[in-house]
Amino acid sequence: MKYTTLPNTDVKVSKICLGTMTFGEQNNEAEGHAQMDYALERGVNFFDTAEMYSIPANEKTYGSTEKIIGSWFKKSGNRDKIVLASKIAGPNPNFTYMREKNDFSAASIKYALDNSLQRLQTDYIDLYQLHWPERKTNYFGQRGFSLQDDAWEDNIHEVLTTLDGFVKEGKIKHIGLSNENAWGIMRFLEENKYNNLPRVKTIQNPYSLLNRLFEGASSEICFRENVGLLAYSPMGFGVLSGKFLTGESHPKARINLFPQYTRYNSAQCTEATKLYHDIAVKNGLTLTELALAFIEQQHFLTSTIIGATTMEQLKENIDTINVTLSADVLQEINKVQELIPNPAP
Repeated sequence: MKYTTLPNTDVKVSKICLGTMTFGEQNNEAEGHAQMDYALERGVNFFDTAEMYSIPANEKTYGSTEKIIGSWFKKSGNRDKIVLASKIAGPNPNFTYMREKNDFSAASIKYALDNSLQRLQTDYIDLYQLHWPERKTNYFGQRGFSLQDDAWEDNIHEVLTTLDGFVKEGKIKHIGLSNENAWGIMRFLEENKYNNLPRVKTIQNPYSLLNRLFEGASSEICFRENVGLLAYSPMGFGVLSGKFLTGESHPKARINLFPQYTRYNSAQCTEATKLYHDIAVKNGLTLTELALAFIEQQHFLTSTIIGATTMEQLKENIDTINVTLSADVLQEINKVQELIPNPAP
């Protein structure tokens, strides 16, 4: 395994992070425990979850992923070996079952955090993230910002003040953002700079061969402000494994089980995937190796969040940590990006 530190901390984390959003839906408790056992054996000490998991989110499985992680902590006694990240969900009219208000008010943060701690059977979370902004902006499938009616008023100082209280209580060690853009990252960093409120350490956004939008302004912020990317959906819901190029149906694949998730199944994604597959084969690699090694070599990366529904997938994903792409291969990848840029925003 390769390791780095959470930016501006001495917290050592593996450059592969175990994503757990399938626990409680596509994976049962025993399978989730087996994945965590294996990941830890292979040196993965960084796990990511969220209050809203498993995915797809619904009232029946709300909090199920955190409960499975919590039962593993209790059974294994391995809490102190894991850097644990979780998230509080932002506003969404479909999530009224979570709490009275899906916002980042002091009352909502306290309620969400305390319930996450209870489900996780721990008294602290190493990295607590805001899952998406309260304001309306260009996240989840939008390439650019568009003006729209938004009643949101800037409350970032208040949000960080609340989180600071939980840091001082010891319930949170560090904070991060998710599905955030350049303005939001800088606005949070501004509060740290001028008001000495908790500093954002990481940003968890989509990043893969099919979505490289992060390489714009957010990438420069990571470089100049020392913020690290936690790259999610690095395999594009399994599309970048190449399994959908064979003509097989794969009925248990996520994009088939949950057809509402259309981000990675466009014609442009398929065409780009074919080209990346050709590059991989030409250079003696699997497409999975190409896809994950590409992310691991980015200067702004802290960790790549891998998710798997089978142990075979998990093993293959973790093994890619030993793959390094040459400058020539990276150049070939960039040519495809120029030809079909960001087909899965």
